[in-house]
Amino acid sequence: MTAPLLQIDGVTIDYNTKKGNLHALRDISFDVNKGEIVGIVGESGCGKSTLISTILQLLPQNAEWKKGAINFKGKNLITSSEKEMRDMRGKDISVIFQDPMQSLNPVITIGRQMVDIQHRSTSPYAEKWQKAIEMLSMVGIADAETRLKQHPFEFSGGMLQRIAIAMALMSMPDLLIADEPTTALDATLEVEIIKRLKDLHKEMGCSILFISHHLGVIAELCQRVVVMYAGSVVEFGTVDEIFFNPKHPYTRRLIECDPGHIKERAKRLPTIPGEIPDLTEALEGCIFQERCSESIAKCKTATPPLVSLGQNHQAACWLNHNQEPE
Repeated sequence: MTAPLLQIDGVTIDYNTKKGNLHALRDISFDVNKGEIVGIVGESGCGKSTLISTILQLLPQNAEWKKGAINFKGKNLITSSEKEMRDMRGKDISVIFQDPMQSLNPVITIGRQMVDIQHRSTSPYAEKWQKAIEMLSMVGIADAETRLKQHPFEFSGGMLQRIAIAMALMSMPDLLIADEPTTALDATLEVEIIKRLKDLHKEMGCSILFISHHLGVIAELCQRVVVMYAGSVVEFGTVDEIFFNPKHPYTRRLIECDPGHIKERAKRLPTIPGEIPDLTEALEGCIFQERCSESIAKCKTATPPLVSLGQNHQAACWLNHNQEPE
């Protein structure tokens, strides 16, 4: 079998705070294969942004690496030098950030920014300009040459997000990290951006790590899904397994709270009772047990490991430990 493009193995990260060590990531493990789209879903505070920063080696100074490894194309990113990481960022790994209004310089033309981002290329200026035109056209922006001469404030939010996607794909990366790229967009534009990403994925063949809180987008775009809660992976599987056969109570609650799954009109949307636990405290047992309606005695004293429930399906819940793999 071909080795995964990105392999995350047992990554554990703490933040040093005045209250003590905040356990941001706890033994995170999953992989992304070449040409695959993997989604990461979870509530705010579950560790999605820290995971992105860890992959890119852009953690803040108060972050403390505890253990684990991140292998990208067979190279351990944790032991890579700063120069090696700088050479890799924007070339082999690119990022689309969630707010296009803040990811582009408002006083510099789009064309200048798209040429500048090709600083590693030794091609003449005219070729870089032509590539910028081609990339804008690829993401569906008409009259690309004229639009390159405009500033970001002359574009709508949806157009700016397309530009951000074009800039992230300029170097033909092996891995594209999309950090909630549709959060700032309305529903119509969200559909257009997802369609554009699917088309570009087919054309360019890059792997995509797609972070979102929107389950409908994850189901539409991704092939496999990582469900995170309080800095841990609680379930990992194919889209069909996660949405049609969820095995962790947290996953089931997330799906039940998704407006797309609500069949009858109600005055209030369903929610998950309780709050994410304080990650500076030493937690015993299952991290979800305080909010879980299905918890048993063992959940309060022992942390459930991820158990295999099939060829591509894992869940960390004691209720699954007596089940045979499907």
